[in-house]
Amino acid sequence: MTAFDPELAGALHGLPAGPPLTAESLPAVRQAMTDANLTCAEAIGDRDLVWTDHDVPGTDVVVTVIKPRHAEPGAPGFYNIHGGGTVVDNRFADLPRMVSLVEEFGFVAVTVEYRLAPEHPHPAPLDDCYAGLTWMAAHAGELGFDPARLVVGGGSAGGGLSAGVALLARDRGGPALAGQLLLCPMLDSRNNSASTVEFAERGVWGRASNEFGWRSLLNGSSSPYAVPATATDLSGLPPAFIEVGAAEIFRDEDVDYARRLWQAKVPAELHVWAGAYHGFDRIAPDSEVSRAARATRSSWLRRVIGRA
Repeated sequence: MTAFDPELAGALHGLPAGPPLTAESLPAVRQAMTDANLTCAEAIGDRDLVWTDHDVPGTDVVVTVIKPRHAEPGAPGFYNIHGGGTVVDNRFADLPRMVSLVEEFGFVAVTVEYRLAPEHPHPAPLDDCYAGLTWMAAHAGELGFDPARLVVGGGSAGGGLSAGVALLARDRGGPALAGQLLLCPMLDSRNNSASTVEFAERGVWGRASNEFGWRSLLNGSSSPYAVPATATDLSGLPPAFIEVGAAEIFRDEDVDYARRLWQAKVPAELHVWAGAYHGFDRIAPDSEVSRAARATRSSWLRRVIGRA
């Protein structure tokens, strides 16, 4: 049995135990996660950044834009999709990560509020994410970034939705993405890999919660855009960065997705962090593994957006 990294294990033991994710517990879990999220003002602090909210015309989608107060001409763009198994959380969940990326790279960053399952099953979450992406690309001039340097990314369900959005953009002739940043992405609804079985009840996102998330999203249907692991053609996709813990349920499906991207001639970088569980960088941000992971992401981003 794979052991957790000692630093990460210590942080995990300090977490309060929450209720199992079920239809009955979902409202309470949603409220707790919303209460835990920072506001833009709290996340930005005294940094010289600004934020604005925007409605995407013709949809119920709301996005928040965060960027430097004086963005450089031709700045890169980052489109963020939050995680939460497609059933919990909101667009503010990833603010600490986003603010750090904006500060480091000068990104014009957008984070999208998409409708959640099970009230809004597939294709609603993916459609919302794609609508936000196309809005961002169409307003590149107004927002002040170079659409040729636009990266999509997210963690967990946000990583899976990012992969789905990249597939949609390819197939619909949508925004030409410079890259896809997939952090411990949720890609395969089959929920039966060796790592899924091994870590079924260990860490912060287990097999039962994963099954609930997929069942809520798919509602008896399926699509390669919703379940990227089932896409038969991965050619022509933008360069991908895939990161996953060696001690989490998504390990094997993420490694397999990277392998299939390589076979399709898509530039892909894969990092499997020993002893790391799902969401390790958020739970133990000051650990050695988390610092190494952030540095590795930054290296890939510098190369993808062409900024040394």
